[in-house]
Amino acid sequence: MRQTTNTILMIRPIAFRMNEQTAVNNYYQKVLDDLTPETVNFKAQQEFDAFVEKLKSVGINVVVVQDTKVPDTPDSVFPNNWISFHETGDVVLYPMFAENRRLERREDLLDTIEEAGFEIAEIMDYTSAEEDNIFLEGTGSIILDRENNKAYCALSPRADEELFIEFCEDFDMSPVIFEAFQTVNNERKHIYHTNVMMCIAETFAVICADCIDDKQERKMVLENLKSDGKEIILITEEQVNNFAGNMLQVRGADDKRYLVMSNSAYQSLTKEQITKIEKHCEILHASLDIIEACGGGSARCMMAEVFLPTSNAE
Repeated sequence: MRQTTNTILMIRPIAFRMNEQTAVNNYYQKVLDDLTPETVNFKAQQEFDAFVEKLKSVGINVVVVQDTKVPDTPDSVFPNNWISFHETGDVVLYPMFAENRRLERREDLLDTIEEAGFEIAEIMDYTSAEEDNIFLEGTGSIILDRENNKAYCALSPRADEELFIEFCEDFDMSPVIFEAFQTVNNERKHIYHTNVMMCIAETFAVICADCIDDKQERKMVLENLKSDGKEIILITEEQVNNFAGNMLQVRGADDKRYLVMSNSAYQSLTKEQITKIEKHCEILHASLDIIEACGGGSARCMMAEVFLPTSNAE
């Protein structure tokens, strides 16, 4: 299995704003009082378009789908939470914590993917778990090490342990389960998505080990990464607050690898960390300030990787 892909799906926002339903446990969201909703959405669209152009300029295949006005989906710019695409031809649909995020699931999007030349074999649908208030939010909750058949998950109100284990059984992956925390008003609270505190690339991993409060769990996670030959690049909780954990490695033209992140993530890194990353691949960063502030998510959340087989099998 490949760890990186050349194709990503992105949803262009139409009514982007701070989602009041997700703010209850996403402590990265902020209210921008001085901006009207129209201005917030306009600025988010500008950031989105510039980001897509930057990705395309290095040969990354970006499938852009326009969001619709109805239903109201303020977080639609983060599709990686409700859908994932696999080399087996499987498409996975995930149960979402916020009720208005469940409305992001769109069947017409699968038609768009097929029209782009990809084959869908089967749809794995875990969404009925929502009826029992059980959630697992896609590659926000689950960090996949596809090459080593491992899946990492920091448990939270949006990442249920039993459902995660079921996912791992269905996809024949070994589960690596732990808890990750951040400090909110001097209290340790669960980090809502694993992908804000760690990123797994082909030959390295970026992780905030300090978020894993339990020493044995921390050791276990780091040993898993090391045993698979990953160079571990540690980041701080302060860097996590700047979305330095929310990165994704993708492939551009000529199979060249890029680590994609936001400007705020890049600017929070030390020279030493940048040097370590650049030993493995180039860094690509874009300004996502409004999307990060209101959405509480960053570059990685905006990209749903497409690993499906192509119709004209390579």
